[in-house]
Amino acid sequence: MAEKRDKLDFERNWQEKLSRAVESAAGEGIRDLVLQGGEGLTQETGTTEKITWTCGALDLLAENTDEGTQREILTSCACRYPIEDLQDVKEAYQSSGNLDLAVEMLQVKFERFMRETLELEEELIAKINSLGWGLAGRRDGNTIIATKIPKSGFLVDYFNQTDPEEKRRLYCHCPRVRDGVGLEPALPEIYCYCGAGFYQGIWEEILGEPVRVEVLESVMSGGDTCKIAIHLPR
Repeated sequence: MAEKRDKLDFERNWQEKLSRAVESAAGEGIRDLVLQGGEGLTQETGTTEKITWTCGALDLLAENTDEGTQREILTSCACRYPIEDLQDVKEAYQSSGNLDLAVEMLQVKFERFMRETLELEEELIAKINSLGWGLAGRRDGNTIIATKIPKSGFLVDYFNQTDPEEKRRLYCHCPRVRDGVGLEPALPEIYCYCGAGFYQGIWEEILGEPVRVEVLESVMSGGDTCKIAIHLPR
């Protein structure tokens, strides 16, 4: 039972990913420096304590690595779309070289998710599609612009909410950010590259090549949405 709880503990899982990523990109010495003091943190730890530690860890990372390395590390900490659910898109793209087909197939998966898993009304699905939100994003030449949907469990509440700060809280998928809206200290903006890594993982799996992601907008920095550019290899 304890092992099962550990697997579901977002804080511990995130720190384990951070530890592996820092060691891979910057070495054991920087890993030990950055992770110090976080050993006892769990999902049950108070929000302020978790955010304060995370800010300190990312400050230490910034002092000892360049921005490119920091982005590499944080994208490696992302939650991942199930690889097995991308194999049909990967096969279709690699046999055809057709990016638009890959985008269309991701959109079909996303609409099925909204209907069958979230059980959303058709009117709301149409609204989300009109905004260009979701898994597939929109292709602009050699770049995919992806805008996250609000956190699934809060999606309906998000659209019914009128308070801008509360809407941002309901929107974010990350519990560390969501629980810390309006609190001090505020997480540095580069933290959102963790969320960008979700899309990086999708497109690297489909293309079989590295891609570069860029955070264009995030609710953590006061934006209305979280918008990510996925720059595809030419």
